[in-house]
Amino acid sequence: MRPLQLAVVLPTFNERANLAPLVERLDAALAGIAWEAIIVDDNSPDGTADEARAISQRDPRIRVIQRIGRRGLASAVIEGMLSTASPVVAVMDADHQHDPRLLPQMLAAVSGGDYDVAVASRFAEGASTEAWGRPDRVKASGVANALARRLTGVELTDPMSGYFMLRTETLRADAHRLSGVGFKILLDILATVDTPLRVKEFPLDFAARASGESKLDRTIVFEFLVGLYDRWLGRIIPTRFALFGTIGAAGVLVHMTVLAVFLSIFGGSFKGHLVSAFELGQTVAAIVAMSFNFVLNNALTYADKRLTGFVPLLRGWAKFGLTCSVGLLANVGAAAVLVRFGFHEYPAAISGIIIGSVWNFALSSKFVWGRY
Repeated sequence: MRPLQLAVVLPTFNERANLAPLVERLDAALAGIAWEAIIVDDNSPDGTADEARAISQRDPRIRVIQRIGRRGLASAVIEGMLSTASPVVAVMDADHQHDPRLLPQMLAAVSGGDYDVAVASRFAEGASTEAWGRPDRVKASGVANALARRLTGVELTDPMSGYFMLRTETLRADAHRLSGVGFKILLDILATVDTPLRVKEFPLDFAARASGESKLDRTIVFEFLVGLYDRWLGRIIPTRFALFGTIGAAGVLVHMTVLAVFLSIFGGSFKGHLVSAFELGQTVAAIVAMSFNFVLNNALTYADKRLTGFVPLLRGWAKFGLTCSVGLLANVGAAAVLVRFGFHEYPAAISGIIIGSVWNFALSSKFVWGRY
């Protein structure tokens, strides 16, 4: 038994078929190096965690963390990196797009003391993305990298890389300051650490995905922007509340649009009825806007606690509607009290909106998506 030299963190979601071949590739690439692999799985429905445990029975160098009730690539990576006793930790994907043969070179650079971080770059001189077969993603990654460099001051060819290595002590020293939001943990680390890190880039031949599905869904651009927001403004206005409020503002526009369309179509059809066109239209618009807010919050604001399946979604929608109705009462009640105390109507209304929004956020966070 030799002391650990390297831990490789592998965040996974539906990667069952990729694990065994990847372990074989790691074993071949890291011959002569004392290593372990930590598979951090977000409770994949394909049984990735079970496959990892089966491999661990044959190879004790393989460990697994199965996360229940929480999701997210960045947070999975942080959790995996903090779970090892190895002095050096690497992060790479389990989909075979990252070549394990770079690991010994990266380890030599970090262990030698000349560099703090080693990054496998898709855009460094000598790198290639031809085998990836996704020119659209290559272009999008280039734009994201340029934006990341401008906003963070990190001068790398690929600050968005998901394949990198650093000393574990560097990560632990600032782990409490990392946001864990979004999907690019390297960018978060480089932007968080106060002392500039010495970085060496290694050209990477970025391969096509072996099997399974990408951990980055259609919210990839959204999560990138959220990560940048969290880095710069998240300590002033919490990121999740900012998202909740932004979606709420969009919901107001949806409400007014639906109401306008309804009145334009049925405005003259309810004369003499007990319910006016406005009252019915207002009800329809409120339900549509509330449903709009629920869907977006479930997909974006609470992506790590996303509700799936017809029954959970229906139950969540009903709870969300109930919490919003309570928030509406808090909104109106607070504004009315402020007006009675002499406040002008408009500042009172804005105050009511803020109080109602905070109330809705607090209640829905707890009772719809199950977090404080």
